[in-house]
Amino acid sequence: MFNKILISCAVLLLTISVRADELTINPGHPENYTVVKGDTLWDISARFLQEPWRWPEIWGDNPQIFNPHLIYPGDIVSLLYEDGEPVLNLERGTSQLVTGRNVKLYPTIISTQNAEAIQSIPIDAIQQFLEQSIVLDENEIEQWPYIVSNYDGHLMASSGDIIYVRDIPKESKIVKYSIYRKGASYVAPKKAHEKVAGEILGFEALYIGDATIQKRGDPASAIITIADKEVMKGDRLFPHTNEGFTNEFVPRTTNSVMKGSILSVLDGVSEISQYQVVVLNLGKEQGLEVGNILGVYQSDYVVEDRIGPNIKKDNSQKDTEITKESNDANGGLTKILVQAVDATIRSGLDVIGGINSFEESYLAIANKQAKSKNVSLPEEYVGVVMVLKTFSKVSYAMVMEAKRPMHVLDTIRSL
Repeated sequence: MFNKILISCAVLLLTISVRADELTINPGHPENYTVVKGDTLWDISARFLQEPWRWPEIWGDNPQIFNPHLIYPGDIVSLLYEDGEPVLNLERGTSQLVTGRNVKLYPTIISTQNAEAIQSIPIDAIQQFLEQSIVLDENEIEQWPYIVSNYDGHLMASSGDIIYVRDIPKESKIVKYSIYRKGASYVAPKKAHEKVAGEILGFEALYIGDATIQKRGDPASAIITIADKEVMKGDRLFPHTNEGFTNEFVPRTTNSVMKGSILSVLDGVSEISQYQVVVLNLGKEQGLEVGNILGVYQSDYVVEDRIGPNIKKDNSQKDTEITKESNDANGGLTKILVQAVDATIRSGLDVIGGINSFEESYLAIANKQAKSKNVSLPEEYVGVVMVLKTFSKVSYAMVMEAKRPMHVLDTIRSL
């Protein structure tokens, strides 16, 4: 009997687990949707799923949908059920139907107007930033070659100017370099019991421009080819990389349970909204990977409760205490009244002035009687971020959904 109970419990728990992990279809989803320019896989998935980051689960068996380069404006996406499971279907402009379970690929002509395939997420606006962004360990940038001067001896230089660089290794054959400047540090949030600031997690390296070596030596001479900002003495050079940056991101949950915080926001705004880039205090060392999805939660909000603490207690001891406090207050009010009248008579002030003085004192006493208590509000889910780029101890992520404005130090956690 006991074994049967155990088996029943195990089956029940498994059923609950499966149900909790089931895809939740958006009840207001359209029968079909025609892809338009500017759409992303995330946008389209959000029309059909309440958790759009789970699109690989419903589109994963369809290589045409899984690869965003194969979805174009004008394609039609619809939701069907096969064997009780939701499946997204893709219909080309040629009326060719491609399902998630039975995929038959045929040569398809894409018009030049629709030649630009949709992206997985809206990355164009920040792609250059992500390609050039670097977060370094403490003092790492100090080991890079540095600009000692420019041809004119001015403090700043710009595109086309000649600069002189020291500490380039003699054996180096690298010609193209990117110019960086040490930026702000990312510091771990200070915990409640800590008296000093948290650990330095890294330093932002600010991209300034590009330069090409003209003559080798110490110092070597180089010419500035690109300058996003004014180039200054002390700026550092790092070998330019031709590695492309992918704009294809496949969302997935973390391999282990993770918890952290939002350290910063790219634009420095106080309220963070959808599609803004944030800095997280989790990175490669914690096992975070590009494409990982994390929930954002707000907590530690404190409000003042002036109701509960003033509700009359039932036991006689508390009643006695309240009566004593009331008597003390009445005695205080009597004393205040006498003082107010006496002050009115002695100073020759009008009676109205004395009454006003009494009212102010009475309110002060009443406020002293009202008790209050600080109450911490429960944690609330406010949105989702997707990791775009990881470093040792921090990472960049994009806000994909925001139910309400987010803030620096909001909690991030595995979904």
